[in-house]
Amino acid sequence: MSVKTLSDLLKEGVEGRHVLVRSDLNVPLDGDRITDFGRVDASVPTIKALADAGARVIVSAHLGRPKGEVNPKFSLAPVAEALSERLEMFVPLAADVTGEDAHERANGLNDGDVLLLENVRFDARETSKDESERAAFAKELAALTADNGAFVSDGFGVVHRAQASVYDVAKLLPHYAGDLVQKELDVLDKIAKNPEAPYVVVLGGSKVSDKLGVIEALANKADKLIVGGGMCYTFLAAQGYDVQKSLKQEEMLETCKELLEKYGDQIVLPVDLVSASEFAPDADKQVNGLDGIPEGWLSLDIGPESVKKFAEVLSTAKTVFWNGPMGVFEMPAFADGTRGVAQAIIDATAAGAFSVVGGGDSAASVRVLGLDEAGFSHISTGGGASLEFLEGKELPGIAVLES
Repeated sequence: MSVKTLSDLLKEGVEGRHVLVRSDLNVPLDGDRITDFGRVDASVPTIKALADAGARVIVSAHLGRPKGEVNPKFSLAPVAEALSERLEMFVPLAADVTGEDAHERANGLNDGDVLLLENVRFDARETSKDESERAAFAKELAALTADNGAFVSDGFGVVHRAQASVYDVAKLLPHYAGDLVQKELDVLDKIAKNPEAPYVVVLGGSKVSDKLGVIEALANKADKLIVGGGMCYTFLAAQGYDVQKSLKQEEMLETCKELLEKYGDQIVLPVDLVSASEFAPDADKQVNGLDGIPEGWLSLDIGPESVKKFAEVLSTAKTVFWNGPMGVFEMPAFADGTRGVAQAIIDATAAGAFSVVGGGDSAASVRVLGLDEAGFSHISTGGGASLEFLEGKELPGIAVLES
């Protein structure tokens, strides 16, 4: 894969040049308070390297789904504050994306300064299906870099989207992969092409339909496919268990039956569950066998015996890919399954396995549960992007960098 990198750009020289960096700063918020700084921290090295080299850095990013309208709830103001703290310099937030304030601030940048544009998704053209609309918006973004600009793609969590600030703008400026994107590709390439056996994949999350492609792609490569989280209930229902009110996709039952018939020896399912009287942090709960969910209850986590079973499989692994929590880890009462499996992956890593946490909720759970991030070989910043890469799909935001 021939992609110019940040190192190439720095060798060419950036002093006095405007460099547009697409970062992934889509952080979780509680009001205006960031609850997980993982994506901010991951974005800082590339921005800092450019600023230290004298570039005039313009950062673009999105937050949430404002649906093409300006919505203060999705302002990047808390992110600008977080970047200022981590870069130890004031990072102003433009009042708009490509409007008058953005242009004035971009024109006023000095060497080594950093500017954050407001949420690119405040402009409906960012995610438009109409290529000409996206191209027009990309042209406005590129115009912020004046005559000698460059584009650095460093938001791995968005490279699977053909969006204006990710894809179209790269067609207009000299383009480079940031260190974060380059590292992600190197790591995922390793497990996609040459995983050391035994290779164990751990999948969680809510819906089978979201992970169907990756299940089929990885079942042909992995030695074992551990399935937990909300998606396991559809598999259990396909085996004939009454999962009561647990999350279940009726339309996926036949598909799960087919997967179990085809890959039965490879797919590892829970043997016990933690059930609750309702979906609430203080609900009545109990551990039960697969056929013992009380009537009208729902399961919100895997049980202790399942954790032991999964840990036993993981203890033999040389390569581990994990995407998706085992239960509703945000509620302490239903976090033990995710914590237990994560710890088993950490133990496997300590014993010599190469482990990748596939972004999204899995990465968030590591931090929320206070686990040691250094216990994993790599924690990805892009859940959907990492899954699509492992499925073998082309990622538009990477393909465009190759041109």
